[in-house]
Amino acid sequence: MKFKATHIAVAAAFLAAGSAFAQAAAPAPESTVSYNIGATTDYRYRGISQTGKKPAINGGIDYAHSNGFYLGTWASTITWLKDSTANPNTTKGPIEIDLYGGYKGSLAEGVGYDVGGLYYWYAGNNMTKTAGQVSPNTFELYGAVTVGIVTAKYSHATTNLFGTANSKNSGYLDLSANFDLGSGWSIVPHVGAQKIKNGNSYTDYSVAVNKDIDGLVVSLAVVGTNGLGGPYTLPGSGTRDLAKDGLVLSVKKSF
Repeated sequence: MKFKATHIAVAAAFLAAGSAFAQAAAPAPESTVSYNIGATTDYRYRGISQTGKKPAINGGIDYAHSNGFYLGTWASTITWLKDSTANPNTTKGPIEIDLYGGYKGSLAEGVGYDVGGLYYWYAGNNMTKTAGQVSPNTFELYGAVTVGIVTAKYSHATTNLFGTANSKNSGYLDLSANFDLGSGWSIVPHVGAQKIKNGNSYTDYSVAVNKDIDGLVVSLAVVGTNGLGGPYTLPGSGTRDLAKDGLVLSVKKSF
């Protein structure tokens, strides 16, 4: 009886070990879909407020394949199209929708790359119906290299850049780093150089302090530019300098 019980115990142990091994060796999913939703006190893009220094809500969906291919979309409320004309009641385009896709891979240990394209679509805008205005919809090709915690990225516009006439072939160079402090804390400094063909060029910068709480990221950032030849204002946003240094508080939840 004792001998039989010992055999049963040994068999049970092997079964348990086999089950644990099977779970540990389970293959990673071939593809994943993730979601995010967020809010910010001021939607800044390349240092310039897109919302007249007012709050915005945003969210996105991302698909990633194990071979490195990815697709995604992200949307945010904006006001700059409405604010860009003297008669904001006749100008439409309250939402920015970004559509992007690309491929990520590794060049060597600790060295990654990312190439793709991004289309900024201002749904429902009627800017081309206004005399002297061009479409704000913009397409950029981009390429990035990450070495350790540092990422360098270049984006090249194959269309006019965000409604600026004769600005095709403008470029943006972005350099950032991600310092992981542990316990969900990180610091992300950034500097970018926007070259606008046939227009003003400028530099933007930011330093963000982030806290990740089980997928909820709270971020406080100092964001600004070196100026665009004077205060950057729009008719509908009054005297606010939309490129001036400021504090931005954001939250984002990923699923």
